[in-house]
Amino acid sequence: MARVTVEDCIDKVDNRFELVLLASHRSRMISNGAPITVDRDNDKNPVVALREIADETVSPDDLNEELIHSLQKFVEVDEPEPDAVPMVAVQAPGAASDVGPGSGPGAGGVEDDAIQFDRMSEEELLKGLEGLTPPDDRD
Repeated sequence: MARVTVEDCIDKVDNRFELVLLASHRSRMISNGAPITVDRDNDKNPVVALREIADETVSPDDLNEELIHSLQKFVEVDEPEPDAVPMVAVQAPGAASDVGPGSGPGAGGVEDDAIQFDRMSEEELLKGLEGLTPPDDRD
């Protein structure tokens, strides 16, 4: 039975503390039934994990990813972003216009969230504004 030391593994994993984390994670994986990639030789799981790292039969990068994944409580899934919503609603073709006197909030017509707006040119807007009557002065 060959002894494994930290010096055998330190050239595979630069940081000793990270080596301890990875070996302990691999040891837990072996305890939970993961197949081992080296001969056991009556060694306990932590020694088998260190021997696997030293012999490079398991990748330290893969172990690191699995360790991070096992510690995450929320796994973020990349979902497509929703399409942009237009700032001004467009009235459906052939629909009656609800713009004019007696329409709008509190007019008893269409609800606020169901109102749709027309697209108009500047000339049409000016013609519409010219047709409006000024409000009465009640002072």
